[in-house]
Amino acid sequence: MKTDTTDTDMNHTDAGSTSGPVRFDSKIAVLLRDDLEPWQRLNVTAFLVSGLGTLAPEVIGEPYADADDTPYLPMFRQPVLVFEGTKETLTAAHARALSRSLPRAVFTSDLFRTGNDRDNRAAVRAVGKDQLDLVGMATYGPRNAVDKVLKGARMHP
Repeated sequence: MKTDTTDTDMNHTDAGSTSGPVRFDSKIAVLLRDDLEPWQRLNVTAFLVSGLGTLAPEVIGEPYADADDTPYLPMFRQPVLVFEGTKETLTAAHARALSRSLPRAVFTSDLFRTGNDRDNRAAVRAVGKDQLDLVGMATYGPRNAVDKVLKGARMHP
């Protein structure tokens, strides 16, 4: 599979707009380790993206409503791109995200053995940043910076 961290997938037509494609100057990306089970990939992705809107509220759009005015929660205002890579790719991406001071969320293998937020935070706190057994990471920032962080990763199939 080819490595692709370009922003071509960022172009989409806003249903409420007649002006054409929307091009975002930022990117939301999740990088998963390629040896995870399918259920783990879904679980890790859900946990990772849950933190991005808390630090970067601009990633959250307006609330939704259907034609009957039933309200729905707001979601990200732009696509979330999911990538995969080896353990080494994930470790390198983590280091690059740190060096660029990009907002990031991490999920370590230890978190599969915990069952709540308190224990999750304690498991991450117990290990230094260079020794984390990362299975996933999410980041948000300028397109070009996120692309550099994801160097060597490939789009999730």
